[in-house]
Amino acid sequence: MNTLSLVHAHLQSWIHSGDFVIDATAGNGKDTEFLCGLVGREGKVLAFDIQEQAVENTKKRLAEHGWSEVGEVVLDSHANMGAYAQENSVDCIVFNLGWLPGGDHTVFTHADSTIAAIEAGLRLLRKDGVMCVSIYYGGASGYEERDALLEYVRTIDPAQYTVLVTQFANRAGDPPIPVFIHKAT
Repeated sequence: MNTLSLVHAHLQSWIHSGDFVIDATAGNGKDTEFLCGLVGREGKVLAFDIQEQAVENTKKRLAEHGWSEVGEVVLDSHANMGAYAQENSVDCIVFNLGWLPGGDHTVFTHADSTIAAIEAGLRLLRKDGVMCVSIYYGGASGYEERDALLEYVRTIDPAQYTVLVTQFANRAGDPPIPVFIHKAT
């Protein structure tokens, strides 16, 4: 069991055919492809990344696997996702924070834009929607982002959302921290 398998198992229980989901950090497109498979041909996946390389990698992956009609990839910050979807219209939002695997490690997510993106995402989620934020940390600013996010999620209104922070207590190094946010029904 690792962060990816835990998050994917959770998503499989929440995402259905025809859903509208957002991949807030497209990266190399693995989660975008996975999400396309969950929403199927009737659904829609909107993926964001600030790096041209990530956008191209994700578009290529979707084309290779036949998901270009389901997945749309946007070169923009996840903090701007509110400009691409209506409030209460999104079933699920997924974040994998940190840097682009195989990419430039000097380009990475930052707490300010990530918190803005989470706040926008909370407004976009439908009732009974879910958000998964995998906090990959370490390196140049990862600890700063981790600490700011863990502090922030504790302030999310408990009357509207349930926040679950999951940690691997017996893993060496800096194991990612999956955070699950459920919008009340």
